[in-house]
Amino acid sequence: MAISKVLGSVDAVLDAMAGESYVADRGLATAVFLAAKLGKPLLVEGEPGCGKTEISKVLAAATGGELIRLQCYEGLDANAALYEWNYAKQLLTIRLHERERKPGELETEIFDERFLLRRPLLKALTADGPVPPVLLIDEVDRADEEFEGLLLEVLSEYQITIPEIGTIKAKAVPFVVITSNRTRELSDALKRRCLYAYLDFPSLEKEIAILRRKVPGLEDGFALDIATFVQRVRGEEDLVKRPGIAETLDWAAALLALGERTITRDLVEQTLGFLVKDAQDLKALPSERIDALLRTT
Repeated sequence: MAISKVLGSVDAVLDAMAGESYVADRGLATAVFLAAKLGKPLLVEGEPGCGKTEISKVLAAATGGELIRLQCYEGLDANAALYEWNYAKQLLTIRLHERERKPGELETEIFDERFLLRRPLLKALTADGPVPPVLLIDEVDRADEEFEGLLLEVLSEYQITIPEIGTIKAKAVPFVVITSNRTRELSDALKRRCLYAYLDFPSLEKEIAILRRKVPGLEDGFALDIATFVQRVRGEEDLVKRPGIAETLDWAAALLALGERTITRDLVEQTLGFLVKDAQDLKALPSERIDALLRTT
């Protein structure tokens, strides 16, 4: 199905994401629609585990475009993100032709596109499939600030300049999703090039809807109990890391795997590591505190 049809309106985006079991609100759907319509990257910030990365996976599945992922980390550089030369292949070519070619001609030959190792950014720009790819630049806040400078040309003009070859422009503008957990502030230059969306923890109603879609076999009443307890845990002020939607889904799946249909203190204590994934937070939820969270208010 063509992207223009899948992402051709806000309602179409909502339907497409719902078809991939992603519960999106209208604000997020509007941001996705406008990013596709205007050809701009979509920067999504929010709490960890709240579905930021999933957006790109859902859009790739809904549109049929290839998902190309660049996982960011400290020390990420151009060689890992953009391209690097296949030095082994170049050296072999030099040895094969060093007696047959003039130096100038050989230099021209070895700095050819066939010797390029395409990393995620260049791969997204040179993709030639029937549908533009979805480029996920995940957790950009984990990369160094200098890395953002590498992104500016790609995100502004959808092109990459390679000194030995020249400028390579995108065959088709990819749909770009950039995620950030806000571990550091991103540069204004990067933000100016993007549309922006923020994903917060879901409301009780939305979390129940997500559970129903993502956890087969979960009864409505049990989904309500799980979502209600998780919402109360998130309200605890002493937690270092509040559980996200991913943790809710993990916990619900674990409870079903155990054959449980009722939440008790003993069950919570036995499975709390699926929901709360920090040693300090586990200590902050002793038995008496779990009892208080389970108590009807």
